[in-house]
Amino acid sequence: MKGAPVDTTTGTLLAERYRVATPQPSTPEAVAATIAELTRHFGWKERGGCGFPGVVRNGVVLTAANVSNEWIGVHADTLLKQTTGVELVMLNDADAAGIAEMRFGAAKGKMGVVLTLTLGTGIGSALGVDGKLVPNVELGQLEIEGHNAEKWASAKARVDENLNWKKWAKRLNTYLNRVHSHFWPELIILGGGGSKQFENFSLYLDVDCPVVPAAFRNRAGIIGAALAAAER
Repeated sequence: MKGAPVDTTTGTLLAERYRVATPQPSTPEAVAATIAELTRHFGWKERGGCGFPGVVRNGVVLTAANVSNEWIGVHADTLLKQTTGVELVMLNDADAAGIAEMRFGAAKGKMGVVLTLTLGTGIGSALGVDGKLVPNVELGQLEIEGHNAEKWASAKARVDENLNWKKWAKRLNTYLNRVHSHFWPELIILGGGGSKQFENFSLYLDVDCPVVPAAFRNRAGIIGAALAAAER
């Protein structure tokens, strides 16, 4: 888990990101305590944003694919305020990344349909139309060739199965073409930890639209969460 203060008028970080190990198990109470540590590190007292790997609607967590199932049904904004003493707005972490990329990053000024995918422990997805977010579009759980997509084509899957870039890119390409066939985006942006080495696998991708790395790479989620909080 990581955080940083953000200038929401430019999308720039105002300090180096501070990282804290994700607690295991990642229960609501343990994660909230870790978030409190992040806010204390920066002495943060104002409203902030927090990305979460699941569907969040009106501050309530509805899914939790890669964290403790105890999160489901939790009023996250209330829990975080009680634990940290700070007003924090929780939203899907891929949605946060998508907001950052549409506002200041690779999709700045881009009209039409843009799909931002975060490649990490799972696959997060954010759908934008004419620069506006369609929240909680979850595409990481699609079935691809009999597999759960994010367990088959995520950055974690590449590492866990010791796949070379070409073999992993073949899986990723299959996934990208599937989601393209559903939404026909003008642009696909790849973010998350898996975007750091875009040049190692991009030459193996064959999709009928441009595929580019996130301009903010793995910082997009922090920036987008701050933007979401500022506009709440």
